Amino acid sequence: MTAAAALIARIDRPSFVSRLAAGWKLLREGMAEGRRLAASYDRLTRLPDSELARIGLAREEIPQAVAHGY
Repeated sequence: MTAAAALIARIDRPSFVSRLAAGWKLLREGMAEGRRLAASYDRLTRLPDSELARIGLAREEIPQAVAHGY
């Protein structure tokens, strides 16, 4: 392999730091999504059954509704 080809191969490969940063970003995004889901679940579980019925949900459907983006 020529020096130029080796340099190009090294440039094309993501560095450890960039892979680490990408993993950290995914972790932060996943944690934020988890917090949003938990907040939605908490908000819906605090509603009375009559209000849940008004929006078309039964209490036992709350987990599925949250998971599917209600």
